[in-house]
Amino acid sequence: MTGSDPRHTVPRPSEEAALAHIEADSARFYDVLAAVPPGTRVPSCPAWDTDDLLAHLRGVQVFWQRVVVERLTEPEQVEALGEPDRPEGREALLAAGREAAAALVATLRDTPPDTRVWTWSSEQSAGFVRRRQMHEACIHRVDAELTAAPDGSARTPIDALLATDGVDEALRVMYGGCPPWGTQTPEEGRIVRVAATDTGTSWLLTPARFTGTAPDGIQHDEPDVVVDTDPGDGTVRPKAILSGTAEDLYTWLWHRPHLGELHRAGDVALVSEVEATLSAPMN
Repeated sequence: MTGSDPRHTVPRPSEEAALAHIEADSARFYDVLAAVPPGTRVPSCPAWDTDDLLAHLRGVQVFWQRVVVERLTEPEQVEALGEPDRPEGREALLAAGREAAAALVATLRDTPPDTRVWTWSSEQSAGFVRRRQMHEACIHRVDAELTAAPDGSARTPIDALLATDGVDEALRVMYGGCPPWGTQTPEEGRIVRVAATDTGTSWLLTPARFTGTAPDGIQHDEPDVVVDTDPGDGTVRPKAILSGTAEDLYTWLWHRPHLGELHRAGDVALVSEVEATLSAPMN
């Protein structure tokens, strides 16, 4: 089952499935890290050790649960939340983390997705929080599994619909979005198709130049990508194709190890150019 957002033709988990993913991936995250010694480095987030990773996910889930349950709509209200205190000791961190995950899921379950709340996105809704937190829990579950076994032997599968939606979110929201104060100038005709081979979903990426002056006065003039959903009717002829399973594309975009091979065809230099633009780290 997919969501009904008319702005997207990309399949995504239902609202209830998204909550189930947050719940299951958070539980897996805490169960895996409970068995990893404190001080162990997180290979996919090398600045962190296990307790840092625990504190991070717990802090994120506490923050967004409060935004939604308190119906915060203004930046000033959100800034006043501050950082939650970090529990002392492994057992306290684990207990507080599990409590935060349960509270987040319960709050989102009780809140209609179209409820207006503050987010850092143009989409100011509890539904955006639900989607974002589904991916937050999933990616950090992968981090926990890599911390337990850097060779990938502790990895568990990622649901194909979740991964497809995650590719869409990474491309559209994290990389391809354009703030109102900026301008994207695409290089017409230089299109790369990114294709999820298992779900049949694909996206069209066009190299672009992003320019503009941010509200803080910083001027931008840098490589970017414009992202469109592929109509899939043969009307678009890309110069190159990058393909793999939805899970592998998802973890690749989040700079985590992918288990299968990504295939590059056509103008591979163009693919490399796009990949370089998508190389900014995300935690």
